[in-house]
Amino acid sequence: MDAIATLLADECARTILYETLNEPMSAEALSEQCDVSPQTVYRRLDDLKEHNLIAEQTRLSPAGHHYKVYAATLNQVVVDLTTDGFEIRVTRRERMADKFTQFIEDMR
Repeated sequence: MDAIATLLADECARTILYETLNEPMSAEALSEQCDVSPQTVYRRLDDLKEHNLIAEQTRLSPAGHHYKVYAATLNQVVVDLTTDGFEIRVTRRERMADKFTQFIEDMR
């Protein structure tokens, strides 16, 4: 719980999630949007991936080179105050590719 709360408190991590909500973006583009170094973006991406808040995809450039883009999987974060303390519930978005993969696996 603390790790996700700390991560979401970070402006760079929040910007990455916001910017990749509708369209996957490369780390280089995210570096420009966040106005931070590429190394900082990669560290935040690693943290977001560790908590399954962002997905990594490989794309092919027009020149035939492979590069990675990142897409937010976070849908909603709910913080509840209970008699046991705070509880965080995270819901994630399912990408069409993930739904298709699950569909194929279910057919087997």
